[in-house]
Amino acid sequence: MKREGLESRFLDRNERALARAISLIEAGDEAGQALLQRVRRHGGRAQIVGVTGSPGSGKSTLTDALIEVARAKGKRVAVVAVDPTSPYSGGAILGDRIRMMRHHGDPGVFIRSMATRGHLGGLATATLQVVALLDAYGFDVIFVETVGVGQSEVDIVRVADTTVLVLTPGQGDGVQAFKAGIMEVADVFVINKFDQPGGDRLRREIKAALELSAWAPEAWRPPIVQTVASEGAGVAELFEQLGAHREHLLQTGEIERKRLERVRFEVASLLRGEVQRRVEAKGAAFVEAVLAGETSVTAVVDEFLGAVRS
Repeated sequence: MKREGLESRFLDRNERALARAISLIEAGDEAGQALLQRVRRHGGRAQIVGVTGSPGSGKSTLTDALIEVARAKGKRVAVVAVDPTSPYSGGAILGDRIRMMRHHGDPGVFIRSMATRGHLGGLATATLQVVALLDAYGFDVIFVETVGVGQSEVDIVRVADTTVLVLTPGQGDGVQAFKAGIMEVADVFVINKFDQPGGDRLRREIKAALELSAWAPEAWRPPIVQTVASEGAGVAELFEQLGAHREHLLQTGEIERKRLERVRFEVASLLRGEVQRRVEAKGAAFVEAVLAGETSVTAVVDEFLGAVRS
């Protein structure tokens, strides 16, 4: 596909063009960045939902069920499934896509897996740029499903419109989530596999933790939704809560702040990635010079900043 025709095909909602554009972004190709710059202005309408939680909490099953509910309402849906990186190929393991293959052939559903390493500026930056492409392409809802609750996942969901934290009974998830600090970024709590023992206890733990927070009168108070995603139970209610949170963001103007934060985070992440790349390319020479007293750490930093400016 010729790059000069990629933009027009992309704007005509050609799925091959979309896939090619995403591949360019993932590869760090300047053509991908140039395309994103030109098409980004067509975005700003999609609801971006981050879905996170510990491994085994049923995030993929839940996302799959949410796709079905959204499609029943006529929504065009995209999913970015952040997979663990394959130790052999370096690419994303396609587990999440396999689970969602029943949607293959539906022109209103697009699913893409992304690996957890190898992106300039970090995984969150690459994910945000892919999400920006999907938004510009015209999807109504974009789900970003992450592999866990580590820093990369917190970074991703921190700049989503709506963050869903998926917990399960009997695994100590409640306490783990509190320790990870992700409570602060969760807009909706989901207790999946609620039919298992310990569901009520986990709900009480989450509710107690939320009651300790100081809420402004106009603040969104995260609901707790009980689901059994494998059976579809509670998923429709969850989708309604996602809609309610979006309406809250629109009414309060918070949606615009989140959009600005996404771009701010993207720029800062790319800058960090570029500095890191230059530091690694420099090798150990500057470290040895500092240890030998030939230069100072601040002088080295100034040198790198000068190189970035140039």
